[in-house]
Amino acid sequence: MPQFAANLTLMFTEHPFLDRFAAAAEAGFRAVEYLFPYEHSAQEVAAALNGAGLNQALFNAPAGDWAAGERGIASLPGRDEEFSAGLVTALQYAAALDCRQLHVMAGIPGADPQARTRYIKRLREAAEVAGEAGVRVLVEPINPVDMPGYFVESVRAGVELLEEIDHPNTRLQLDLYHAQITDGDLTRLIQRVAPLTAHIQIASVPQRSEPDSGELNHPYLFELLDSSGYTGWIGCEYRPAARTEDGLGWFAPYRAAQTGTAQPGFTQPGQPGQARR
Repeated sequence: MPQFAANLTLMFTEHPFLDRFAAAAEAGFRAVEYLFPYEHSAQEVAAALNGAGLNQALFNAPAGDWAAGERGIASLPGRDEEFSAGLVTALQYAAALDCRQLHVMAGIPGADPQARTRYIKRLREAAEVAGEAGVRVLVEPINPVDMPGYFVESVRAGVELLEEIDHPNTRLQLDLYHAQITDGDLTRLIQRVAPLTAHIQIASVPQRSEPDSGELNHPYLFELLDSSGYTGWIGCEYRPAARTEDGLGWFAPYRAAQTGTAQPGFTQPGQPGQARR
């Protein structure tokens, strides 16, 4: 049965950030994710997480000047010290939150011929350092409609980059909303990239709202993931159409089955999606 993580950057925004943990638990979620926790201390976030009895599925490493339009710095020139310092900070939060997966955003490098080399070098660095702390580094393709110019612009591009990074501590963060826009053919795509995939995210397409509208058949996709051996969290990275709690009808059939545990990736023995270890 799929295990769902509420994305607290987009969901439960009716509440202050630290109160969203309790709201997610009350709604039946057993895990959370979000973009960034850094406006609060690691101790404050951990207290909210543990007080609600939740698991931390994922969050992002520092991504530069977000308000100025930066969307990660891993591919940007002249940011080596900032990148390394941000990784240290992220791993301190990961330790406090007992979080085992970290998304490192690539950034918007423009027409920089060195961006690819720089990105691969920094992701290898991140994978090595994070691996020593027991944290896996994830690469997420993001569609160019929502984020024009983002360096990892499709699942195909993300897989190629992972192959070049060639580090056992890196995996794919597969957001099915982005993947439908950039690659499509989700059934075959999921089957093809399963060995690289450690985290799944969802939202309706094209609205990016609750996964019970739009062009995707999410119950079918959940059954596909389940039958293929996916045992990780499914992050609900969508923008509720109204009040979050009022849009959770899609979640009702799954709420009672939430167990509070998940293992990243496709791990069921004998299934085509068995992940590398």
